[in-house]
Amino acid sequence: MVHVTSSSQSSEQAVPQHAVVAGDLRLTLGSGGSAVEILKGIDLSVPLGQTLALLGPSGSGKSSLMSVLSGLERATSGTLQVAGQDFAGMDEDALARARRGRIGVVLQAFHLLPTMTALENVATPLELAGMPEARERAEAELAAVGLGHRLSHYPAQLSGGEQQRVAIARALAPRPSLVFADEPTGNLDATTGASIIDLLFARRAEAGATLLIITHDEGLARHCERVVTLADGKIASDTLG
Repeated sequence: MVHVTSSSQSSEQAVPQHAVVAGDLRLTLGSGGSAVEILKGIDLSVPLGQTLALLGPSGSGKSSLMSVLSGLERATSGTLQVAGQDFAGMDEDALARARRGRIGVVLQAFHLLPTMTALENVATPLELAGMPEARERAEAELAAVGLGHRLSHYPAQLSGGEQQRVAIARALAPRPSLVFADEPTGNLDATTGASIIDLLFARRAEAGATLLIITHDEGLARHCERVVTLADGKIASDTLG
């Protein structure tokens, strides 16, 4: 393992592009005497195309960091550039617009709409975003995750692994440049979870997207090129495999 450090670029070197650049990022919830500091000065740069695991136990701040980096939560202070956008300076509406098409999110609990078929769960967000040929794109993405034969099935008719495949298809169908996965195998058995991770990495590679996985599982983290370990709201270590 090699410790990752930042270094300045000379004027003659090309400045690398990054999917995420965070500086002294802080998140405090509550106010006054009940305020709790969740993130305590995070400095993090993620190059385009990298696979990175945010590793840490429950309460370390990793899911809160994902929420901030993905624009689902606003940081209290600090600087943040995500997918070329200044997330630190945006309100909630602007963050929602900035996420659209640029960021995909896969969650542990799937969060599929139960009254919609697999196809509708993938196609509807594309339609709402005004993307052309939304249904065709959704069908192609579901076929790519092995569910071309389950388009008309509702979430309750699908296994946990199949539901997570739909969630992956939904996250990747807009062709995002950045994908977050928060404990993507947390609700799955070991065998199904392993197949989901293989699928997630394969689909990410085909799309050329940057992937950040939030996990407490060191085995899962080792699938990534880089592992950033969080403890008590701070980065405890940052290593390349």
